[in-house]
Amino acid sequence: MSTNNRIAWIAANDPPDAFPDISRAMREPDGLLAAGGDLSAARLLTAYRLGIFPWFDAGQPILWWSPDPRCVLVPGRFHASRRLRRELRGSEAEIRFNTSFDAVIARCAEPRPGQHGTWITREMIAAYSRLHADGWAHSIEVWQRNALIGGLYGVAIGRVFFGESMFSRQSNASKYALYAVSQILRTQAFAIIDCQVMSHHLTALGATLMPRDQFAAILKTACDPPGQFTAWPDKPVAASEIEPLGGYAALQ
Repeated sequence: MSTNNRIAWIAANDPPDAFPDISRAMREPDGLLAAGGDLSAARLLTAYRLGIFPWFDAGQPILWWSPDPRCVLVPGRFHASRRLRRELRGSEAEIRFNTSFDAVIARCAEPRPGQHGTWITREMIAAYSRLHADGWAHSIEVWQRNALIGGLYGVAIGRVFFGESMFSRQSNASKYALYAVSQILRTQAFAIIDCQVMSHHLTALGATLMPRDQFAAILKTACDPPGQFTAWPDKPVAASEIEPLGGYAALQ
């Protein structure tokens, strides 16, 4: 591993933990830490446990980031507005778990209004599909009349869920998915949901900013041991059953 202009270069044959300390990440652009390496399962899982994630466009080398502060959502603190709760009670949608990971990541990779291209490249899709096959990456899906209308995917390590991306093909569908994740992980004693970078959309849903060193400290304990999460409901959950003070017991 070598450094140039404060950016560490990681060779593909470097060990999975060949990352510089996250305190060395750049301030502009915020959080850029390293480039290169590969998207092997071992490197990705190590990166997440250190507070690092990959984010790059097609044609770029793999770029690794650790922004400061970090956008996080504490499980159980999802902000469900009165309008959203009313909408859920009358919804015909249902939430499914890990039934269509490939479809969810493909939808998340589709271009969006005002956005040119996508950072979810073929290389990224292949890497996270492998993580899903190995039991680390998960999809939370919103279905209505057997059509996939929204969802999200991410990686669960220990008691942390690292969110990657979400999509909606119907208004508020991705909110249903995130709300379900928040409720389930709250009752499973998860410490945090990583949302990576703040946006107005996430702020409205209850996400907050956390200093990077505090985030890293949580990871050291919450990702140890780095076990897999297997307690997703094994049956679809009606959107109308996701109540603010519910929880996993109510969803079974």
